[in-house]
Amino acid sequence: MGKKNLIAVLILALVIAALPLFLRDNYSLGVLVIIGIYSLITLGLSLLMGYAGQISLGHAAFYGIGAYCSGLLCVKAGWSPWLALVAAMMVSGGVAFVMGQPILRLRGHYLAMATLAFGIIIYIFFEAAVNLTGGPSGFGSIPRLTIGDWKIKGGVEFFYLVWLCVLAALVLSLNIVHSRVGRALRSIHGSEQASSAMGVNTSKYKVQIFVLSACLASLAGSLYAHYVTFIGPSSFDFKFSVTLVTMVAVGGMSNLWGALAGTAILRFLPEVLGHFEDYHLLIYGGILIVILMYMPEGLVLGLAHGIQKLIAALRSRKRVESQ
Repeated sequence: MGKKNLIAVLILALVIAALPLFLRDNYSLGVLVIIGIYSLITLGLSLLMGYAGQISLGHAAFYGIGAYCSGLLCVKAGWSPWLALVAAMMVSGGVAFVMGQPILRLRGHYLAMATLAFGIIIYIFFEAAVNLTGGPSGFGSIPRLTIGDWKIKGGVEFFYLVWLCVLAALVLSLNIVHSRVGRALRSIHGSEQASSAMGVNTSKYKVQIFVLSACLASLAGSLYAHYVTFIGPSSFDFKFSVTLVTMVAVGGMSNLWGALAGTAILRFLPEVLGHFEDYHLLIYGGILIVILMYMPEGLVLGLAHGIQKLIAALRSRKRVESQ
């Protein structure tokens, strides 16, 4: 993972531990909980799109599968929420494995269209299977997560739970990126044919990272279901998939820290632009265009490079003035 990343993770952990001491209201903590839930998905998408180079416009489907599986198993089958959460991840991983075998053979816009179609199919299923999912109205009474007799309610408890999961996912992702698997993923992104010629099993790595990203999205969906205790299909539509991709692109495709930053920025935007809710896709699209035009490497690296250039220019100017 590297010393710099380890220090950064420790700093992030300290910030997370300290935040509830300064944010007393449940609304602010609720926003941070949602940012954490979305971050689990964008970390997986960053691995899939930024490192492996596989476009996905249907990850809201895995988010929804996790939420619905966990919620239905608890409400209709009486399962333990933790057991339902694990089962939902297994279902999502299984769906991703089966679907990934044929779909990841596609490339470019064909792959994007295939994942988009998958997301739309799952969304239609959530709406059409009224007897199972509640249809467009959704269903509620989803139980909270518990540890023994202690019920993890909203607020501080759920904040720490979600961000503990985010930290674990971040550490796992950083270790993958800086391992042999990470090098293989980057080689696939650079040139799949060259990577295959060098002996990399491209099909295996693409499916594996697709399954991992689906499991992270499923975990996020389960946490969301047990946090709000009510779910409906509108939370898992195509617009949300676009929002997720935008979050990753804004922060930086090949940058896990950028995925976290992009998620936080675009989740806070609705709070700032509350009066423009009907135009959020237009605003997200405009932000994405600006980022791709002026900071193609993403906001985090773009700002870092900009600061470095500014410092270098100031130093150069001082040298000229001193002469």
